[in-house]
Amino acid sequence: QVQLVESGGGLVQAGGSLRLSCADAGRAFSSYAMGWFRQAPGKEREFVATINWSGGSTYYADSVKGRFTISRDNAKNTVYLRMNSLKPEDTAVYYCAARTVWEIAAVAYEYDYWGQGTQVTVSS
Repeated sequence: QVQLVESGGGLVQAGGSLRLSCADAGRAFSSYAMGWFRQAPGKEREFVATINWSGGSTYYADSVKGRFTISRDNAKNTVYLRMNSLKPEDTAVYYCAARTVWEIAAVAYEYDYWGQGTQVTVSS
């Protein structure tokens, strides 16, 4: 059973940083590729970043490349999203997701499990 719980969201000024965490209470975390997605009000959910089972392969949306970093700690069953140089347009609910295969994916329908989301608000 996969249970994803996000944390670390909040309110930050433009140019600031946040680190999101997503913990999995299940026992197969190290077998899964993980992803982060976000959804702003009135917009569709969009891909942010993904990481494979080992952490050796990552992929980012162009809008966050160079500013966000995805990482994972399999010993802690946790995936992270470090967000630097935040912009008001990064404001959204951020979701982590797990897919029960090893390799990365950048589309939502490839993911099998989702967390409840955490709000990130960037003020100008």
